[in-house]
Amino acid sequence: MKKLLKIIGLLLLILAVALGIYTYSKNEPIPEGEEGKKADELAQKMLKALNYDAYKTTRFIEWSFRGKHFYKWDKELDTVSVMWDDKRVSLHTKNPKSSIVFVKNEKTNAPDILQKAIDYFNNDSFWLVAPYKIFEQGIKRNLVNYKNNKALLITYTTGGSTPGDSYLWILDEKGKPVSFKMWVSIIPVGGMEATWNDWITCESGVILPSKHDLSIGSLDMGNVKGFN
Repeated sequence: MKKLLKIIGLLLLILAVALGIYTYSKNEPIPEGEEGKKADELAQKMLKALNYDAYKTTRFIEWSFRGKHFYKWDKELDTVSVMWDDKRVSLHTKNPKSSIVFVKNEKTNAPDILQKAIDYFNNDSFWLVAPYKIFEQGIKRNLVNYKNNKALLITYTTGGSTPGDSYLWILDEKGKPVSFKMWVSIIPVGGMEATWNDWITCESGVILPSKHDLSIGSLDMGNVKGFN
């Protein structure tokens, strides 16, 4: 038994060292950029490329996240139906205390489930509409020279579930996002890249992503809809 435990311990040590080497080799520092007018101009160019006016006038957005979380969002009323497993939360995004929690279609008082719905919505909606929110309060914008092209570094100083996260938006010549690189608290490797090039134009004219590809797999956004 002692010999087996020693072997297991040695294997775990080798695994930890290998993981540390991998993390160190893949880790990228957050690039430095310039805050101000030029950064804001690039951000405006990105919004124009994505038809921001259509996003503002779109009332309803529906999608899912990895086939596990399902959403029906009424942007005008600031409410969203968040569904997973046998749970459903009628979430008030501006006033969470007014939200209603259901388990197996029965209304219940469950603060932990409500908080989970808030966290799910914050994360999963980010992967759908993040480009449209870059001028919201608590967001810092920097212009970065990335591979001899202009890129937009966004840092979330407040709000959401993980403030402090940064994303480097890589754009095409028209300003439309093709990918971003991430420096986030939940991923130990800085600079991991995710695609933003599987766009669809919805009924309302809003342009939304249908999936994202990462080195660790894909994020499927389900049957994405935007309508009025």
